[in-house]
Amino acid sequence: MCGAPVDLSFRCLNRLTDAWIETPSSGLRPLKKNIERKYLSCSLRLSNNSISHLCGLHETLSHFLAEPLRLAWLDLSFNKLTHIEEVLSELLGLRVLYLHGNNIHTLSEVDLLGGLPHLYSITLHGNPIEKNKTYRDRVISVLPQLKTMDFSAVTQEERVLAKLWYQSNNRCRDTRKSLH
Repeated sequence: MCGAPVDLSFRCLNRLTDAWIETPSSGLRPLKKNIERKYLSCSLRLSNNSISHLCGLHETLSHFLAEPLRLAWLDLSFNKLTHIEEVLSELLGLRVLYLHGNNIHTLSEVDLLGGLPHLYSITLHGNPIEKNKTYRDRVISVLPQLKTMDFSAVTQEERVLAKLWYQSNNRCRDTRKSLH
């Protein structure tokens, strides 16, 4: 069922619903459609647009994909996103998520992705959160199943250090709460 990606990159889209009038680019592999004219794909590329929020994501997935619940790969890189929105946490089949090159400022928003059991690859570099000194530790501690982050492998040593960082950070936070 997972055919070629539905590619809506470089379309000057401001909103996800703007994509509905677009015809996806054809790549090396031809896009296949079902009888309802929906694409037989598990991948959606929306990179290099001007998307600033994910309002209408479920509707957009349903508009293009024959089986939107089977979405495994979502590319939202190089847009104008400022937040990791909760709607992403509902994409339980997601395995790969590209968010690099956006304007995401709040590192704690990565926590929203912690419930994605199959997410093994994420990109977040090129966002303001990357400047946080705990950036990589935080992401790996929230997503311990990651195999790659920002196109580099997550090592076993990093997993151990991220877990220790997380436990230490939570212990400090608990101590501060008990003092107040």
